[in-house]
Amino acid sequence: MLELAPDAASAKAGRGQAAPAKWSDAGASGRAVWGACQGSGKRPYQTTVETAGPAFRCSCPSRKFPCKHALGLLLLWADGQIPRAEEPGWVHTWLDERAARAERAEKKTDAPKDLEAAAKRAQDRLARVTAGAAELRGWLADRVSAGFATFERGGTEELYTVASRMVDAQAPGLANGLRRAAALVGRGRDWPDRLLAELSLVYVLADAASRLESLPAALAGTVRTRLGFSVSNAQVLESGERVPDQWLVTGAVDEEQDSLRSRRTWLRGKRSGRDALVLSFAPPGRPLDSSLPPGYVVAGELVFHPGAVPLRAVFDHREEPVAPENEPVGGTFGSALAEHAAALAADPWLDRWPVLVSELRPARHGGGWALSDVDGAALPLAPSVDPWPLLALAAERPVTVAAEWTTAGLRPLSCWHRDGMVRL
Repeated sequence: MLELAPDAASAKAGRGQAAPAKWSDAGASGRAVWGACQGSGKRPYQTTVETAGPAFRCSCPSRKFPCKHALGLLLLWADGQIPRAEEPGWVHTWLDERAARAERAEKKTDAPKDLEAAAKRAQDRLARVTAGAAELRGWLADRVSAGFATFERGGTEELYTVASRMVDAQAPGLANGLRRAAALVGRGRDWPDRLLAELSLVYVLADAASRLESLPAALAGTVRTRLGFSVSNAQVLESGERVPDQWLVTGAVDEEQDSLRSRRTWLRGKRSGRDALVLSFAPPGRPLDSSLPPGYVVAGELVFHPGAVPLRAVFDHREEPVAPENEPVGGTFGSALAEHAAALAADPWLDRWPVLVSELRPARHGGGWALSDVDGAALPLAPSVDPWPLLALAAERPVTVAAEWTTAGLRPLSCWHRDGMVRL
């Protein structure tokens, strides 16, 4: 519940409101939890939380979202101190209004569109992307042929300039690759090698953009996604691959970029063994989706986005998360790297791969740390990772770890200890 807080001060204030004596007329139903909290004014603040969203409503003047009253109410509810009750009129009305707005929005989304105009827009964008990709291929060939000897002087600005042209060509995927390349110039002794590797991937993507119609359908879907063409959830639910399973939430990563917060949530099917990635986004100050808590199991049907290596997915339907009965059983680094190699052969632009490995121990690796499995294989931790929480947990006995494998190294997300799962 405290992860919903917009900042640390709100979390602290929310704890202060989690006292039954502060609340009156509190109750909970299958849809919401509510109550009245006495504040500094004459009238108590009416607070409601729709638990499915979650969505929040409070009559207090706070501009934070959720406010401390909503957080305190949720903490009481999570602690089992809110009784089941019939929804009062002010709660029932608000929930019905939200449901009606959602229904209207769904009908508007599902309304017939001008297919001819939509097709024309898509065709025009593809033409711009193709032209931009052709321009980029020519520039890359000339730039690499000239060598990187002078790249350290002005190369960064040059890359950002070309990236801006790719934005104008409506190819944000190519622009992002050029920005990543710009960040490598002059950094570390081997920066020319890493720069060449990044620009090579950009070139391959630009080349594939000109041959979309001749590519296999799955690979074409991957290329379109990498270029920046979006696929709506409605399209995915209509034609995507469906996999029902018991999904273990192995870990989550929150990031903020360009004034947008995102959360990567990784899952693994207990029966299918499939890995899946669920993405959620929120503007600053708004909570990210917290309905998939790491360490829990969610029964449901995932529908996968098209692609050569289907990873991203959305739930069509799911049940409430439940605590697992046993610690998950992972594989070895050897099997994880073999799976990654096969995936990379199908999608060379993969920048991270989920791994779940058991019986791991810490090991020294140069000036840093690595994790070693039962076969003696070891993978280094990424330089940005703080190793000490994981080392403390693994000091007693080998542990199971869920992580992302990246070009920078291993990024642990979760660790299963004797007391349960720990987020890292």
